[in-house]
Amino acid sequence: MIARVRHELRLLVCAVQFLTRAPTPALAHFEPDWITRSARYFPLVGQMVGALSAGILVAAEHAWSGPVAALLAIGVGILTTGAFHEDGLADTADGLGGGQTAQRRLEIMKDSRIGTYGVCALVLVLGLKVMVLAQTPAVSAALMLLAAHGAGRAAAVVVMRLTPYAPSGDAGKWKPTPQGVRTGEVLLALAIAAWPLFLMPGEAVAAGLAGGAILAVALTLTAKRLIGGHTGDVLGGVEQVFEVGFLLGAGALLS
Repeated sequence: MIARVRHELRLLVCAVQFLTRAPTPALAHFEPDWITRSARYFPLVGQMVGALSAGILVAAEHAWSGPVAALLAIGVGILTTGAFHEDGLADTADGLGGGQTAQRRLEIMKDSRIGTYGVCALVLVLGLKVMVLAQTPAVSAALMLLAAHGAGRAAAVVVMRLTPYAPSGDAGKWKPTPQGVRTGEVLLALAIAAWPLFLMPGEAVAAGLAGGAILAVALTLTAKRLIGGHTGDVLGGVEQVFEVGFLLGAGALLS
């Protein structure tokens, strides 16, 4: 039992290390498979980031206007993760938008330079987040951030389970294992992502989940059609579009 608990704690630390820049203890005898196995805790890490952003939002509301507080909250989240998911969104937009073949799209996605599609995607997504949060009461906006960060990571885990790794893509941010993400791990990730939803009105939750799902499914199907599946960048893009879709849906009823 103790060994099992220690292993789960190692996986949680692994998830924090993978998704954020937060200081963590070193993992002895690290195994590459741990990254995939730690996917069950991706929503929990997202909620940690969301809670930090939400705290900044509520605190900043006492000193500045809504837009400033919202921008600070989004900025803290980006700093905490090292723009991990935002980078994936930009690379995905550049690759899917700029290439003519699957191989060329994957090459563009691996290029560290950012192009027009990537810039437009970042401006649009980050701008929408700030505007929605700015026009929503602080407490409601904070709960939306907490829920969106967890649910967005859960959406990425679902895509990891349901779609293949892009067949001609080289591993970048995430290297798949032969076993992939297991069904039980997906269910645990979804359960972890669910608890903040109970703190929000039901109709706002439904609208948020619908908005996030529509955008995430659209991006996933586009990636499946154009490159044959997902990559680490696509997973980052899925997380980001689910976040903004959730905020748009829930914010429409809470603002």
